[in-house]
Amino acid sequence: MSRVILASQSAARSQVLAGAGVTFDKIVSGVDEDLVKTRIQTDGGSPRAVAQALAEIKAVTVSAAEPGLVIGADQTLEFEGALYDKAVDRAEARSRLLALRGKPHFLHSAVALAQDGEVLWSEIACATLTLRDFSDAFLDHYLDLEGDDLLGSVGCYRLEGPGAQLFAAIEGDYFAILGLPLIGLLDQLRQRGALVP
Repeated sequence: MSRVILASQSAARSQVLAGAGVTFDKIVSGVDEDLVKTRIQTDGGSPRAVAQALAEIKAVTVSAAEPGLVIGADQTLEFEGALYDKAVDRAEARSRLLALRGKPHFLHSAVALAQDGEVLWSEIACATLTLRDFSDAFLDHYLDLEGDDLLGSVGCYRLEGPGAQLFAAIEGDYFAILGLPLIGLLDQLRQRGALVP
């Protein structure tokens, strides 16, 4: 079997990949994500383009130094045309969730597979999520429940946790919402000898 490397420090991505039965090593890419985001946005790139570029750059960076098939992934949140980063503290998370309340936003999740410093394959999946018009009391309860865990997600929620209670509607692939479009990736890993066909 070919060696598989996940170029990410995301616990959610690791759980998705491990849950699917993929054996992998984890190596953080060290890519300066803020620099890449700024460059792409300055060139007029969309939040979707940012996610795809970051996934590919992470995979290529690690694959240039390590043998095997390297998975890079990234996810961006687009709300009212703007790109949002992870909240830095609880106050910003509260403000973000209040802004999203009752409205749709988009998650763009990109995944790339690279080897020897070159992208072999990439894919991007988009999901539309609409938060319900929750009460301020619920929001405070939710923030207390999640604590600093909500700072690990650009939307300040974990769909696989209490964050599920925030939503009125969700359209899109579950794995993409978790940050790793999985079905196409598994097919690529099978084709390239990393999984039993």
